[in-house]
Amino acid sequence: MLAVAHVLGLMMAFFAVSFVLPITASLLSGDGLAIDFVIAAAINVIVGLGVALATRRYQRELKPRDGFLLVTLSWVLMSASAATPFLIALPELSFTDAYFESMSGLTTTGATVLSGLDTLAPSLHIWRHTLHWIGGLGIIVLAVAVLPLLGVGGMQLYRAETPGPVKDEKLTPRITETAKALWVTYTGITIAGIAALKWAGMSWLDAICHAFTAVSIGGFSTRDASIGAFDSVAIELIMMALMIVAAINFARHFLAIKRLSLQPYLRDAEAKALLLALATSVLGIAILLTVTGTYADFWTSLRHSAFNVVSIATTTGLVSQNYELWPIFAPVWMIFLSCILCNTGSTGGGIKMFRTLLLARQAVREMRQLVHPSAVAPIRIGGAIIQERIIYSVLAFIFLYFMTVVVLTFAMLLTGLDLVSSFTAIVASVNNMGPGLGAVGPAGSHQGLSDLQTWICCAAMLLGRLEIFSVLVLFTATFWRK
Repeated sequence: MLAVAHVLGLMMAFFAVSFVLPITASLLSGDGLAIDFVIAAAINVIVGLGVALATRRYQRELKPRDGFLLVTLSWVLMSASAATPFLIALPELSFTDAYFESMSGLTTTGATVLSGLDTLAPSLHIWRHTLHWIGGLGIIVLAVAVLPLLGVGGMQLYRAETPGPVKDEKLTPRITETAKALWVTYTGITIAGIAALKWAGMSWLDAICHAFTAVSIGGFSTRDASIGAFDSVAIELIMMALMIVAAINFARHFLAIKRLSLQPYLRDAEAKALLLALATSVLGIAILLTVTGTYADFWTSLRHSAFNVVSIATTTGLVSQNYELWPIFAPVWMIFLSCILCNTGSTGGGIKMFRTLLLARQAVREMRQLVHPSAVAPIRIGGAIIQERIIYSVLAFIFLYFMTVVVLTFAMLLTGLDLVSSFTAIVASVNNMGPGLGAVGPAGSHQGLSDLQTWICCAAMLLGRLEIFSVLVLFTATFWRK
């Protein structure tokens, strides 16, 4: 435990580097908040180094189970650290709301308790979206490239943080090089997104913030009306492209760029399933909106269907229209897609497409074996045979996923929140999506939730971001038994 505390102290001190962006934004915009961020950074450095120095003699190579403890505690601690600027710059904000905002940022959920975003200080906008960007690939994956220099092993942390079966797929021989390769790819796509959005008419502030949001599949915006405030087809198309790219395994992007080939995508069963599901859903909801007279013509319906379906399905959470006013099938279907659509190794949340494909093929295999009990029928995805151990792991994960949603929904109901708001708030939080329906719908925010309801959503965001197992394993007797 003290060895983990030592690393947490180093991470907290290193986290202060991220304050450079909002300090720079404050100085350039003259919003007067630079000193607030300097104070927050100083607090992180002093506390972090203090903990690291106090536990220096316990420094050692981390064991595999230390990785799970470090991953969970780092997200909890970094969210508290990230809340410091909100508390200093916005004194009217309670610690609960400040913590929620920072947890929502780091987990790339995008739910917010803030209003008046159109007039919010530029440095606070940059800070909120920087949290998205840092959280996109995971603060632990970033740390893996740095911690080995401090004498801390990285592989077990990468395995604990990276979702799905691709955690064992190394892109380069060393884990530090893998982490760096992912971040280089991630950064390159972000820079391309900023340039494209600036070309489409956004200011530099809006372009940077929304590129950070799209690539990380977060949901924060600089406007209360989200993307709808810009009313631009070009911006919506660019944002859709970024969200779809971010919802696909970043390992595929790295390999495609390295080889200058589309083959990594063509062999990816998850990516093909994602694109097919999006295309059919966008078209189907566009037809529904046209038939029901929600919009005057098909092309307007297609425009709004495309952006909002892509955004919600990829767990980004940006909106261009209040989809809660659409026929109820549409928003419910979009929320359902958010549970299954994103690929493993992407910045999205939910069950992930790999698990969805695996579960579907396992169901088909079970039905076949009812007819042919002695048949040997291995499950294949993308031409690869899936080990039985992975199948059992996926089944266990999906059970825990649904039980998490059920238990936390009942917890919200006990607080007095209505069923629709309770259920969609939890699903949106576990999927790291942001808006739901009812009290937490696209036209509102999480500002109206009580403190208890806010903390329940924080727990749901953490469980969803760390894919449940990494957190729940800490509550088992086996984990603590020597």
